[in-house]
Amino acid sequence: MAERVRVRDIDDDEGRRLLRIVRRESGSVVTWRRSQMILVSAQGMPVGKIAEVTFTSTDRVRDVIHNFNTDGFASLYPKYKGGRPKTFTLPERREIKKIAKSTPTEHDVPFSTWSLSKLADFLVAERAVDDISHEGLRVLLREGACRFKN
Repeated sequence: MAERVRVRDIDDDEGRRLLRIVRRESGSVVTWRRSQMILVSAQGMPVGKIAEVTFTSTDRVRDVIHNFNTDGFASLYPKYKGGRPKTFTLPERREIKKIAKSTPTEHDVPFSTWSLSKLADFLVAERAVDDISHEGLRVLLREGACRFKN
């Protein structure tokens, strides 16, 4: 029988903190996605359903939950190294541009058009990139002659 993975009990303050992260319009897509996974797990959603609604694998959801149960809120924030932001490789740039020029429905995503935030979330979920800010995505797309409104 498969193990039922669920986030530990969270108190009201932790729940409010997770909601603030999920509702915030700026910040890391990775932190937002991880917080979303923890929040819906705390509400009783099973791992398979969380993976489905966050466009990721069940293994990834389990990792996020286990890490949160062990390390708390520190596990929600990516471990960035200092220095210049990552430069995307040519294959990564091509993949980003290809997805940006497609429609969300071509990827079974229920939106009619991409916004920068939806595209950034999708790129991370599909592991086309590890992380990308909305502004970094805007700059990259502008260089590739693609324009988006946020």
